[in-house]
Amino acid sequence: MSRQPVVIVGSGLAGYTVAREFRKLDAETPVLILSVDHGGFYSKPMLSNALATGKSPESILNADAVKMAEQLKITIRPHSRVMAIERSSNTLVLQDGEKLSYSQLVLALGADPIRLPLEGDGTEAILSVNDLDDYRRFRDALAGKKEVVILGAGLIGCEFANDLAIAGYRVHVIDISTWPLGRFLPQAGGAFLQSRLEAAGVVFHLGTSTQRVERVDERLHLTLASGETMETDIVLSAVGLRPRIALAEAAGIGVNRGIMVERSLQTQDADIYALGDCAEVAGRVLPFVMPIMHAARALAATLAGTPTLARYPAMPVLVKTPACPTIVSPPDAGAKGEWKTEEDKDGVKALFQDVEGNLLGYALLGAATKEKNALAAQLPPVME
Repeated sequence: MSRQPVVIVGSGLAGYTVAREFRKLDAETPVLILSVDHGGFYSKPMLSNALATGKSPESILNADAVKMAEQLKITIRPHSRVMAIERSSNTLVLQDGEKLSYSQLVLALGADPIRLPLEGDGTEAILSVNDLDDYRRFRDALAGKKEVVILGAGLIGCEFANDLAIAGYRVHVIDISTWPLGRFLPQAGGAFLQSRLEAAGVVFHLGTSTQRVERVDERLHLTLASGETMETDIVLSAVGLRPRIALAEAAGIGVNRGIMVERSLQTQDADIYALGDCAEVAGRVLPFVMPIMHAARALAATLAGTPTLARYPAMPVLVKTPACPTIVSPPDAGAKGEWKTEEDKDGVKALFQDVEGNLLGYALLGAATKEKNALAAQLPPVME
C-alpha cells in the first residue's frame, strides 16, 4: 500500500522551504503542495522595491510550478483551493469536491491584506500588493499614471513609497501615527526616516486617517479625518496583514491572531502543523523571512521523524528604503525598558535597554547601520 503524502497547503516561502528542507532529510515520502495560485516560486519581499529597478513580474519569478516540482521531486498542483479539512479521516476537500488524503498536513496559508472600512464609491479601486499577481495588477494600473497615495506608513508602506518616488511618481503617504514606522522606531528614528523620504519626494500626512474614497472622473478623491482632501491616480493600501485562519478555524483547530501552534509548529491535532504568516507560534506572530526559515528547518526535521522545536535567534529586519538605510530589531511588545538615542545629521542609533542596561532591541538608521552586526550579537534570542 502506497504511503499517504505529506501535504503542504501554500506555495509561498514557508511552504516551499519546508518542502526543500524535508527533501534533504527524506527522499522517499511523497510530498504534495497545493497552491491556490500559479504555484511558482519567487521572493515576495522583492515586490516592494521592484518598480525602480524595472523588474517585470516575469523577471521576479524564479521558477514555475513545473520546474519547482522537478527540482524538489515533489508534486505541485496549482489553482487548487482547499475548502475543508476533515480531521477524522485525514482528508482535504478541494473546491471541485475532490478529496485528498494526507499523512501529515502543513498549513502555510500566508496572510491577507487588511482592508480598511472606508466610505465612498472608490473603495473598490483601492489596490494592495501581497503576491506576484497583485504586483502585476498594480504595475498595469500605474501605466500612464503619475500620482499614488499610500495608506499606511509601516514597513511595506515606506518601502513602496521609496520605490515609487525613485521610479518618478508623486507619492503621498497617510498614517494615523505621528511618525513613519511607528511600531518599530522611536520618535527620533521616525523623524529621521521621514526627513530622508521627504528629500526623495515623498509627502507625509500623519496623525490622521482616510475616511472616504470617491471616484471623480478618472481620478480618486480622498477625504481625511483632518478635513484635508486630495486627488490621486492610484490608492495603494499597506496597512498590514491578517493571518489566514478561516480554514483551520472551520476544522476546529485553535486560532487566535493566527493558527495556534507550539514551538513544535504542531496544532492541537497531532497530524497538522502551521508556520509562516498564518501561524501564531507560542503566542507570537512573526511575519518575516528569517523566522520562516528557522521554523521551516525545524518542522522539516519533525516531519522526517526527529521532533525538533523552533528556535529563533535575534532576527534584525532590513527595511528596503535606499533613501534611508534602516535596520530594526524591535523589543518584545511587553518588554520593560526605554529607548536611548544618539543622532546626528548622518544617522540615528537607538538602543532599547532595560534598567540594568541589557540590550533588548535596536533601531539603526543612516550611517548607524554599520553597527548592526556588533549590536545583533548582544541581543537576546527571540525564542530559545
